[in-house]
Amino acid sequence: MTPPAAPGPSQHDLLVFHNVARALTSELDLDSILRAIMRQMEQFFRPEQWSLLIVDEARQELFYAVIVGHSEADLREVRVRMGEGLAGWVAEHGETLIIPEAEDDPRVRSGRGFRIRSAICMPLRSRQRTLGVIQLFNCQVENLADDTISFLHLLCDYGAIAIENARAVERIQQLTITDDCTGLFNQRHLYRVLAAEWEQARRDGGAFSLVFIDLDHFKRVNDEHGHLAGSALLAEFGQALLSLVRPADSVFRYGGDEFIVLLHGVGAEEAERVARHLHETLRARTFSAGEGRQVSIRASYGVATWPTHAADIDELIRIADFAMYSIKSTTRDDVATASNPKRHS
Repeated sequence: MTPPAAPGPSQHDLLVFHNVARALTSELDLDSILRAIMRQMEQFFRPEQWSLLIVDEARQELFYAVIVGHSEADLREVRVRMGEGLAGWVAEHGETLIIPEAEDDPRVRSGRGFRIRSAICMPLRSRQRTLGVIQLFNCQVENLADDTISFLHLLCDYGAIAIENARAVERIQQLTITDDCTGLFNQRHLYRVLAAEWEQARRDGGAFSLVFIDLDHFKRVNDEHGHLAGSALLAEFGQALLSLVRPADSVFRYGGDEFIVLLHGVGAEEAERVARHLHETLRARTFSAGEGRQVSIRASYGVATWPTHAADIDELIRIADFAMYSIKSTTRDDVATASNPKRHS
């Protein structure tokens, strides 16, 4: 005699979950959205372990975004290649897998003291692309009713919408803080970051420094090679500058041919050493002016540190600018600190 199908959600249940999922998509915090959606799934299917992985399209890998029933610390740094294991296979093919006897499937990989007996693995898809994968292990999968499968797909659809919405918001936010020409942070974002840096330094008794950079005679580049070449050169210089600082530091295009580097947790002496390293390294480079032409760029650098040289953010920027101008108005192509703005190398 054929066993009865596992009970699926009622029409009322589906309507409730539909409304809950739709409401969740109005949130902006992706982690909160995904965890809330997965809680609904967990309450209904009661798996022993479940996880949600998101596709990193640039690297063609998946990473664990939400994990329950396993130590998140164990899997936080784990990457799954496309086509690898259950999640990789589902991400690559965009198809659902329902496996009652997981031990018979070569794609199933038990490990870390956890035995996988059954599995449901479903893609989160939008616009013909797989954005993520949900895995449910060791829940009842035999004779799943059609409306139960529909319920699963419903939550997966809203999970995909949540990821799409979060990415759209992230792209919009990135546009508001990024300079179009160089790809660096813009002046508007500088003041937000400085406010947070100032609060942290004041609370912890730390320090931070600014390096104000102004390119020397940059107008000549535009006059001799054109504005398109000048814009490309600014972008190349900005990215070169970014490559020379630590991940903890930030680089901003302040305006025109001016840049600011924020050195997190760095005092005055170390800030001057960093500025001189930037000056010497970038001075030795050549940059493309288009059509195979290479040019050198010279710049004037000013360094100021909070709290050594200034009491607030606006004053710190003014003092770093003044130190830079002390070089700009005399020798150019050098570094000055706020404590001794006329010092030359």
